[in-house]
Amino acid sequence: MMSPLASAVLFHAGPVPITEAVVVTWVIMAVLVAGGALVARHLKPVPSRTQVAFELIVETVDGQIRDTMQLAPAPYRGFIGTLFIFIFVANWSSLIPGVKPPTAQIETDAALALAVFIAIIWFGIRAGGVGGYLRTFATPSLFMVPLNFIETITRTFSMLVRLFGNVMSGVFVVGIVLSLAGLLVPIPLMALDLLTGAVQAYIFAILAMVFISGAISQPKPAPDKPEPRTTP
Repeated sequence: MMSPLASAVLFHAGPVPITEAVVVTWVIMAVLVAGGALVARHLKPVPSRTQVAFELIVETVDGQIRDTMQLAPAPYRGFIGTLFIFIFVANWSSLIPGVKPPTAQIETDAALALAVFIAIIWFGIRAGGVGGYLRTFATPSLFMVPLNFIETITRTFSMLVRLFGNVMSGVFVVGIVLSLAGLLVPIPLMALDLLTGAVQAYIFAILAMVFISGAISQPKPAPDKPEPRTTP
């Protein structure tokens, strides 16, 4: 009997097994890329409803980056926005009958957490160089280097566990109630599961912003200018 945590193997590409989660993930990515390219091709000075919806998403992501990271959003918009939209759509893919969200598989969540881990290093080095990024581990003192390094690993792992646990538990609960109570009773639970999926996408993106901003060496503020002396 196959474990409920395992993803069904649909076919093999040579020696590599291609699971259902991989296929659903690639389908979601293809739909998002095609949809984004289609909207970008038909941008107009007077926006349509579809363009307004996409612009609202971009403005919302920019606002969250400004509020959370206290930085200009342009360098981080692509990564954070893609991360949020993919997780959101992946979590809501359970609306399609017979489709299990790929974020209910630990492999997908591990890949997302690894992407955030690499992004933390990338943005940290790009902002302050290798030396500037390494100096963030010595904050607030040199003795904190081992603890800060361990924290970088463990907080990435916690993102993986949080996303996997919440999405997988929702799939389990809805599946169990559906098998015991019929089609109509699980509807409130499914609505709650969708809300949880949206919240988890938001939390994952927010945590990515917090961790990336922590890796960026902020410039030291300029010392206050002494006030001119006034003669009595």
